[in-house]
Amino acid sequence: EALATGALDDPDADLAEELFHARPGIQRRVLRRLRRGQYAMQAELDLHGFTRAEAARALRDFLQDARARGLTGVRIVHGKGRKSANEGPVLKPAVAGWLRRRAEVLAFCTARPVDGGSGAMYVLLARS
Repeated sequence: EALATGALDDPDADLAEELFHARPGIQRRVLRRLRRGQYAMQAELDLHGFTRAEAARALRDFLQDARARGLTGVRIVHGKGRKSANEGPVLKPAVAGWLRRRAEVLAFCTARPVDGGSGAMYVLLARS
């Protein structure tokens, strides 16, 4: 299934770099629009330079604040992990894991290149 692999629209996308997740029941149309960057990103969190622990706290606080403000679309910039030595990216997979466990996160995906590409993601939040 294309949704499971994240291969919906762009056959040239670097799938190894791409993150994608959606809660069961989220419509394909919504996911397509998210991947195309068609939702307004109402706030942004930039985690460049954060440790894993700092990033976890910042993400938690950011999502709580976004929900309290009634935001439904946010962008998380985690970076591409180019300064993470030989282990590869640290924050990118951590952020994806944290977002998967948050009840208010309906879906997320890698941002379009103009919005940070594989160093950022669009996140769709449930209405509070």
